[in-house]
Amino acid sequence: MKCKRVSLMADVEKYELDKGMEDGFEKWSDVVTKGWINTDRLIKVERENGDIVCPYILHRRGRTFIETDDYIIQDSDGTKHVCGKDKIHARYEEV
Repeated sequence: MKCKRVSLMADVEKYELDKGMEDGFEKWSDVVTKGWINTDRLIKVERENGDIVCPYILHRRGRTFIETDDYIIQDSDGTKHVCGKDKIHARYEEV
């Protein structure tokens, strides 16, 4: 069966630190030791106590860590996604 995605309005914003766009942060050391994610482009934030953390958003499949130049998508139903700058303009058009 072939299907076409249903049109859905979404708020699309380039990720900015300190704007509350993420759902949380995880320690860099935990991200690295889990070993299941490519960490090369992840955003890393150093806290006052010296901890380095990475921002993420939550969704039904778990966490998606935010990379440099990513966009945060929030659909009209409240669902959040992360989309890279390489795909954002192919998937979303400005209205």
